[in-house]
Amino acid sequence: MDPTTVVRSTESIAAVLSILVGSSFAAVAQARVICAAMDSMARQPEISGELRFTMIIGLAMIESLAIYCLLVSLILLLLKW
Repeated sequence: MDPTTVVRSTESIAAVLSILVGSSFAAVAQARVICAAMDSMARQPEISGELRFTMIIGLAMIESLAIYCLLVSLILLLLKW
């Protein structure tokens, strides 16, 4: 097998794993944040406005993890060494 083929296939596998792991962790974290926020809103409805704003900021930070993983995988796939 040609060394270039091995390197390209390894890069492709790394890109797929980056998206898989990053998206999985982001999805689980977002589900936990939403679950905790809904539980808190049900217990104390008077702070739902502040809690919703904080939840949206937190979800944006968690979503950046998935975007960074996408960026890394695109760099691995599209960068020519």
